[in-house]
Amino acid sequence: MKNGSARFEFFLTQLQTLLTKSAKQKNPALWLYQNNVRTPLFMLEGLAKMYSSIHNKKKFAKLKEHFKLLEDGLGAIDFYDSFAKEFSKNKTIPAAVTNYLQAQAREKIQSLNELLTEKEWLGENADRIKKIQKKLEEADWLKEEKEIEAVKDFYGEAIYGIVEFTGKTKFHFDNVEADVHELRRKLRWLSIYPQAFRGCIQLSKSKASAKHLSKYLTKEIITSPYNKMPDAGDAAYFLLLDKNYFYSLSWLIAELGKLKDSGLKIVAVKEALQQTGTSNEEEAFKKAYQLLDKKQPKLQQLLDDAEKVCKIYFSEHNLEHLVIGTAAAK
Repeated sequence: MKNGSARFEFFLTQLQTLLTKSAKQKNPALWLYQNNVRTPLFMLEGLAKMYSSIHNKKKFAKLKEHFKLLEDGLGAIDFYDSFAKEFSKNKTIPAAVTNYLQAQAREKIQSLNELLTEKEWLGENADRIKKIQKKLEEADWLKEEKEIEAVKDFYGEAIYGIVEFTGKTKFHFDNVEADVHELRRKLRWLSIYPQAFRGCIQLSKSKASAKHLSKYLTKEIITSPYNKMPDAGDAAYFLLLDKNYFYSLSWLIAELGKLKDSGLKIVAVKEALQQTGTSNEEEAFKKAYQLLDKKQPKLQQLLDDAEKVCKIYFSEHNLEHLVIGTAAAK
């Protein structure tokens, strides 16, 4: 089995196991959501995303959409469910707000149940994974050395795209979802690919680390399990990423994640207030701030903080130093 196919098969096996177990449940979508099916889906989407750029673009782009549809469905559930659970413990949040979020979570769960059957992940005609495996057998897999060179080029293009994305707005953010969350998504893929590629992407420490990186090398980041690369196994060729620059990327992803979550909390309350009352958007935002903790930053403050963090990070050209190059096993 080719390396690329083996990577897909590893995560498809995990996905199939979870799907099989979920099929025995009264509510498969809810069970999948509660049992971390998003992780193998992220890995599969990441693999399909990268291979659609390396070869067989149409084939892998279609596979990516299959995985993304499920992952987006789970993300929608998580948005409403996580805030509903958080607000249910907060006596200052009206029951109408929590009830609305709970209802939306149930609606998203039902939508995912329908999608699972419609797209043949579950049900009498459940052969989606077999179809995917057949497509993988037909792919034009590259030899290992050429594949790693292609992965290096892909990283370069992805980094260029992110730098261009931030440059267009000069780091000015107007919207938590369209700006902060979208930038974080793009950055996060750079940290997902090493996990998805199962060992052929490794971290290497430079002899002289840039002094400005020290502020990113917190204990939380350095010890994070997400920053431990998979075992190299029998890989003969590797893409090497600079360890400290990779840590700085991880720090930025985490920092933007905190700001994004704080901002989406406001958005969730605002939406609930509008949908359950007669408030317009401005009134709903004002009421949301009144209901949330006094320490809750305003949306504009969060956008400004994200802008400040990104200005510093990107002015240091950290992403441009992430990729060291390729190497062969000794």
